[in-house]
Amino acid sequence: MERKNYMSNLNGTYKRLIIVAYRLPFSIKQTKEGVSLFQNSGGLVSAVLSMAEQMGQSAGDSGPKIHWIGHCDNSLKDIQQSAFEDEHFVAHPVFVDEDVHQAFYEGFCNDLIWPLFHYFPTFASFQENYFDAYQQVNNRFLEELTSIIEPGDLVWIHDFQLMLLPDLLRKAVPEATIGYFFHIPFPTFEIIKLLPRTWRQALMNGLLGADVVGFHTADYVKHFMHNVSEVVGLPIIEQRVVLDNRSVFVGDFPISIDFTKFDEGSQLEAVAEMRQHYQQLLNGNKIIFSVDRLDYAKGITYRLQGYERFLTQNPDWHNNVTFVMTVVPSRDKIGHYQEIKREIEETVGRINGLFGTIGWRPIVYSYLSLTFTELLALYTCCDVALITPIRDGMNLVCKEFIASRRDNQGVLILSELAGAAQELPDALIINPTDTQEVTAAIKEALEMQPAEQQDRMQKMRQHLQNHNVFRWSHNFLSAFMSDESWQSELATNLPIQSFIDAYQKAQHRLLLVDFDGTLAPIVNDPAKAQLSPTMQPVLHRLAEQNDLAIISGRNRAFLENAFRGFPVTLVAEHGSFIKKPDQDWQLLDMPASDWIEPVRATMNEYVDAYPESFIEEKETTIVWHYRNAKAEDIETKAVELATRLLSTPSAVKLTVMQGSKVIEVRTAQHSKGTIAQKLFEQTDYDFIVSMGDDTTDEDMFRQLPNWAYTLKVGAGITNARYRLARQRDVEMLLQQLDEVAINH
Repeated sequence: MERKNYMSNLNGTYKRLIIVAYRLPFSIKQTKEGVSLFQNSGGLVSAVLSMAEQMGQSAGDSGPKIHWIGHCDNSLKDIQQSAFEDEHFVAHPVFVDEDVHQAFYEGFCNDLIWPLFHYFPTFASFQENYFDAYQQVNNRFLEELTSIIEPGDLVWIHDFQLMLLPDLLRKAVPEATIGYFFHIPFPTFEIIKLLPRTWRQALMNGLLGADVVGFHTADYVKHFMHNVSEVVGLPIIEQRVVLDNRSVFVGDFPISIDFTKFDEGSQLEAVAEMRQHYQQLLNGNKIIFSVDRLDYAKGITYRLQGYERFLTQNPDWHNNVTFVMTVVPSRDKIGHYQEIKREIEETVGRINGLFGTIGWRPIVYSYLSLTFTELLALYTCCDVALITPIRDGMNLVCKEFIASRRDNQGVLILSELAGAAQELPDALIINPTDTQEVTAAIKEALEMQPAEQQDRMQKMRQHLQNHNVFRWSHNFLSAFMSDESWQSELATNLPIQSFIDAYQKAQHRLLLVDFDGTLAPIVNDPAKAQLSPTMQPVLHRLAEQNDLAIISGRNRAFLENAFRGFPVTLVAEHGSFIKKPDQDWQLLDMPASDWIEPVRATMNEYVDAYPESFIEEKETTIVWHYRNAKAEDIETKAVELATRLLSTPSAVKLTVMQGSKVIEVRTAQHSKGTIAQKLFEQTDYDFIVSMGDDTTDEDMFRQLPNWAYTLKVGAGITNARYRLARQRDVEMLLQQLDEVAINH
């Protein structure tokens, strides 16, 4: 019942499923008799098998098996490819030179990305050879992938070891269907900003090679989208990052577990016998249980301190409660991890020495891996599961505990910094570093009445039954089907139909539109910017039926030439000049000339330093253009220049504007906003639309009434109500308005 065909409507959509992950789906043992494969039982393997069943690729089916690309030890290099295959999977091993692999895996992945993305920046090691190795290994995976990929395949890439691979594959096979899932926390921009600029840009662009990018939680999606804006400057429309010729769907898909496996497993006779054995060993005490891999992100020391504080404050619980804590070995040859292990063992020894008696050990600590039977026995005999990581992408241990509790008893204490906390509000949610809060939660959990335990547990079990690992894989695959026709449609969050309806019903309409980047695409040589052949007649007809104003930073001569014969109002140099149809230009700003020379001199220093940049002088403004400058530090230098220009001596107030690859200085009497306000106050308009792509257009968006349709074109923070992703979306929207007029 759990494995119902969630994806029946998707059958036949994809020919084959190709999984790409750092690890293969099985461990490989070479013996005298040959090669033995031992399939892993983790959540990803279970989910992938479920997906394959839905796509008609399960074992015994006539369709192809799942292809899985993953790293393999070089000692297995001479084994025949046919040996890397079982009833479910055809594995494609990726072999990497040992020194490169060391710098890639132990270096970039585990000594940089892992600590950094878990908010432990002081543990992160920034070494150039690490990133070189990371690039090499991602390219090795690409070589294996391109050797097997065929038209119609779905490629699903996993986790932080392969962040560059989606874009590498997109460039090699542009028509490929690519999914990517990120299994650890995705951090805020303040963390990503610690990476060298070229590294963070490469990683973000790498992920955006996919069609669908998935994370565990909505918070991680929000962090990713913020990084998209800050690092690569691409527009975001709702859940899509919009590129020139495609978009990337970004969503939260909380990974889960095979609920039935743990629910039914907990009822096995072997589990019941071991559970009874543990309870006898612990003299019928209340049991607190935790199990974690050895890692600084798991917060084990804080957890122990919280338990110690509980024992200090609650002497009545001495001899009546036992904390069974299991730590699973991991990377204990690494310095940081050896230190954590030593600290854990010293803390356990100190607490047991401080509180223990001949007949009672407050903590039963073990450093080992548990069998499935042992794990289920501990899940089902404990009274409290204490799951308190300092940072965790999801944490499946808490979900396994819930799924195993068919008796609807037991209490989950869960860190608010685990991804699972957003799904499980009926747990006792705590801050793992607040030892008093941990203490209070332990006391509350141990004293909780069975009826309340049952109520909380039933709600959490119901959620996990409905949101199991198979639903996770189904939801991810379904994301590929959401809006396949977007390329032929407007990339916008504007409610198109209500916008068109309002336009049709209006009696007096005002259209306020920027030029560069809005009506015309941005070009390297500003003198060559022009309306497209399709835009010209559309704009002319709209100008005949509406009040249309072009509000631009361009000079008078350029605008007059570009819109010769158009019945439009022209506003030049951000509001310094205005020309209404059939009237002469009117000067609104009265500039003093004393400020121009010092500004020009300062800008010339940057032209000398960056010869690809240049200065453009208008009648009331002076502009430094740096679009063609390729230096890595150019944006930093632009901010530096703007800061210097703000202190330029002048008899009149100056405005320094940082636009799209420009720094512009002008007198501050008028702006696009003040002109927009003057224009809409002249008539009782009942429909106003304003569109622009630059920071100077924000003045216009702010000054207009809140019912106006304000649209930001492209990326960036904005005061506009809506967004159009690209300049060509402006053309498409204006064409729709034009069609309304033609049809009516």
